[in-house]
Amino acid sequence: MTTTDPAAEPDPVLARDIDVACRLTGAFNLRSGQVSDTYFDKYLFETDPVLLARVARQMVPLVPDGTDLLGGLELGGIPLVTVLSSLTGVGALFVRKDAKSYGTAKLAEGPPVAGRRVTLVEDIITTGGAVRAAARALRELGAVVDTVVCAIDRSPSDTSPLADVHVIVRSVLTRADLDDVFVPRR
Repeated sequence: MTTTDPAAEPDPVLARDIDVACRLTGAFNLRSGQVSDTYFDKYLFETDPVLLARVARQMVPLVPDGTDLLGGLELGGIPLVTVLSSLTGVGALFVRKDAKSYGTAKLAEGPPVAGRRVTLVEDIITTGGAVRAAARALRELGAVVDTVVCAIDRSPSDTSPLADVHVIVRSVLTRADLDDVFVPRR
């Protein structure tokens, strides 16, 4: 189940623009192992400076009060967290899938996380696998992680994909928002 701030109603114009730019149809294997007939190529909006800025601006009111750091998940969350950090003035972390094996051997690049409230930033959530792993890893480092802000929540509308790890999902758009503006292409 997606939780949104009442001040941050879905923007149907943004939904349409993302849908037109990013929706692909066919057979796509997802990270979760599921096969989908629709794929949102997030890199098509994340590499477009205008669309990226519009999405990040919609994320601003979704960031919970008391957030100490914004943690962007590798790779898709990195451009989003960079812009969101700039817009909010809240420091950023770049959260790796696995700690690097050389140099500082960090999982999260940026300031220390112990004792700090980290709001995760992700591009697309379907089952929440990457967010779940990041939340657990950051908690092991002493961070408080209870919220993820994402661009698109593709999970079923009647479930909370991260309830098992007590992480609330706040999304700019849901799959339903994108389906509402979908116009089949010929």
